[in-house]
Amino acid sequence: MLWVNLLRYPTRPFDSLKIIGMTHKVLILPGDGIGPEIMRAAESVIAVLIDRFGLELELERGLTGGAAIDDCGTPLPDSTLSMARSADAILLGAVGGPKWERIERALRPERGLLRLRSELHLFCNLRPATLFEPLAAASTLRPEIVSGLDIMIIRELTGGIYFGEPRGIEIGPNGERIGRNTLVYAEHEISRIARLGFEIAGKRAGRLCSVDKANVLEATELWRDIVTEMGSEFPAIELSHMYVDNAAMQLVRAPKQFDVIVTTNLFGDILSDLASMLTGSIGMLPSASLDIDGKGMFEPVHGSAPDIAGQNIANPLATILSVAMMLRYSLNEPEQADRLDNAVAAVLDQGYRTSDIMSDGMKQVGTSEMAAEIVAALND
Repeated sequence: MLWVNLLRYPTRPFDSLKIIGMTHKVLILPGDGIGPEIMRAAESVIAVLIDRFGLELELERGLTGGAAIDDCGTPLPDSTLSMARSADAILLGAVGGPKWERIERALRPERGLLRLRSELHLFCNLRPATLFEPLAAASTLRPEIVSGLDIMIIRELTGGIYFGEPRGIEIGPNGERIGRNTLVYAEHEISRIARLGFEIAGKRAGRLCSVDKANVLEATELWRDIVTEMGSEFPAIELSHMYVDNAAMQLVRAPKQFDVIVTTNLFGDILSDLASMLTGSIGMLPSASLDIDGKGMFEPVHGSAPDIAGQNIANPLATILSVAMMLRYSLNEPEQADRLDNAVAAVLDQGYRTSDIMSDGMKQVGTSEMAAEIVAALND
């Protein structure tokens, strides 16, 4: 597990040698809602890295989510899954929207995304909540609370209540409807994500907080037991445990107490969205979903936002930063990742803002204009 031992963020996670002349195959999945327009923004940035800086990428495009339902009748066509398996990395826009909320649950856009994670064994979700200093005023918290924020949230991605069986909606004995979902974790699922938490904490500030609800949920009581046992293998790591409700409160009260958070599928989903507001907007948060070998799917944390689709106001920076994570974690292109991260920082420092991160005295731009500014920064 070479990538585990070398993983760190935001500094370079890989120290292994790049294979010169190797062309990376990347699958582009624009998805639904604002997905196509933020993906166009990301592709304009990728084009500069290819044309000016020699990044060797072969781009393929596929359908998933609602777009795939409309075209193929399924949220994850076999052709898309086949391309995903053969790709070195996948870049996803967003899926879902009201248009598909009333169709059969098994055919909804989100089921395609869950199946893609499951089929590719993408069990580790990395969600950095890092504040770009020019955005301190955009956070809903006081600047002194969030300035210098750098948290890595590690979310277990292929187990827990999103995948547990039995599940469904049925008619009970008295004729009323009953909804059922099952929270279940096997020991190996907890162990592998916990080990990553310790490894990543060791590359950062050395603090790992495991978040659970062990006081009422037996599945997370097991979670706490296993994480605690594993802590003896990592004596240099400061391990703490926190109930999820307290963790949510502490993220708002004193977020800089956290370095690395490791938690379940459901809790990680919720806490990472909460953490997004610490950084100014959910439109700023990228994510990486990785398998044991470092192959991954990269996507913004935010959803498809169909209410603003096609209006050229969506923030493309989470998607562009997801490209940087893709370069860093799956494609072993740390210099290209640094180049892209620095371009985003430079544009923010120049005062350019989309509406979600706008503040007094800044220059408001749309989706395509923000992408153009990133392109210009790369070309400087």
